[in-house]
Amino acid sequence: MNQKVSRRHFLKAAAAGALAFPNLIPASVLGANAPSKRINLANVGQGAMGRGHLGYCLGRQDVQVVALCDVHKGVREHFCEEVNKRYAERTGKGEYKGCKTFEDYREMLEMPDLDAVTIGVPDHWHGLIAVAACKVGKDVYCEKPLALTNWESRAIADAAKANSTMFQTGSQQRSNRAFRYASELVRNGCIGKVKEVWVSIGGPSKPFCDLPEEPVPAGLNWDFWLGPSPWRPYNSALAPDGWTHSFPNWRGYGEFASGGQADFGAHHFDIAQWGLGTDHTGPVEVVPPDGKDVKNLTYTYADGVKMYVGNKQPGSATQWIGEKGWVAVNRGDWLQTEPASLAGTQFGPGDVHLYESRDHFDNWFSCIRSRKPTICTAEIGHRTATVCQIGIIAFRLGRPLKWDPKAEKFPGDEQANRMLSRAMRAPWTL
Repeated sequence: MNQKVSRRHFLKAAAAGALAFPNLIPASVLGANAPSKRINLANVGQGAMGRGHLGYCLGRQDVQVVALCDVHKGVREHFCEEVNKRYAERTGKGEYKGCKTFEDYREMLEMPDLDAVTIGVPDHWHGLIAVAACKVGKDVYCEKPLALTNWESRAIADAAKANSTMFQTGSQQRSNRAFRYASELVRNGCIGKVKEVWVSIGGPSKPFCDLPEEPVPAGLNWDFWLGPSPWRPYNSALAPDGWTHSFPNWRGYGEFASGGQADFGAHHFDIAQWGLGTDHTGPVEVVPPDGKDVKNLTYTYADGVKMYVGNKQPGSATQWIGEKGWVAVNRGDWLQTEPASLAGTQFGPGDVHLYESRDHFDNWFSCIRSRKPTICTAEIGHRTATVCQIGIIAFRLGRPLKWDPKAEKFPGDEQANRMLSRAMRAPWTL
């Protein structure tokens, strides 16, 4: 039997069978937490975000963590012991050895009973791991930004579509009520035609890492950590020993990530596009600041809307300004409107109601069972990542760029188009 098909459809078929034959199968077998219906999951990357993934999944009765993958031997073995200890306590057994460890994600993906994968590794690895997981029929939760380059995030979105992957991009603000409500205010015309959007994020990364060489810590496969990126000496700011740092600074260097432009851009650009209704398209021009006439990185959409990187309303992360008022939103359920009365708007059956999710991970698991699209699919994650990336390219080139969101190219600009992808260090290819 085709493994991809059987595992994918078993959970949904079991739920349907419970309705069709209610008197033939004991409730204990049909329960959501029955062993045969648990989602078998592997966690790739045990850094700060990966540990958050792991902690959440261990707290669910309907999920079984069966594998951990990390390039640091001590880290993966430590967290494997924690997983086995947790399950031993839960089952009342003195010992549990059901979780496996892997250094190489490709070996992990060969596990026959694996259903889903969470990816919490640095950005330069997202493309390779996510595409490989999709191709072998695993459902995927991948941290944001979706990938390091436009070429890689497009490859992820295409692989997810081709393989019917239940893919969740980790732009979890979509699963927050304040961000959804703010976007609904905009989509329902409560501020009139949108004229401007302001998004508060950081700047781009340095093009290349200039950190000095340090000794590689025991247990870390540094060459594997670098993977498809150019080789360079180890420095603890990039990949700490697994114990002394929570958030390494690989985000600050272009070989591995794209700085705050993509880190928080993957959150706040995402919400800006949600409110604009541009999840499957994007801007048509991007202009970098020049220190003179152009003060902020500026995007222009086909309908004339301007999106600026900056902060116009203090405390705001994303602000839409329309002909009749404005809406601003941030984390912590921070929401402000002008006029203030907009914040009490109630939407009726005929109004726009955006996809509602109250828990980003739970939404993913629910969609694994139902096979319905997640709130932040790979395609949506790709479009948001594209906004981040074309802005970085404009920064690097120091000039305005036209963008065709349908062709996903800079029209007639080969210099800029070459920057949409990157060469991968042998033997890695996508």
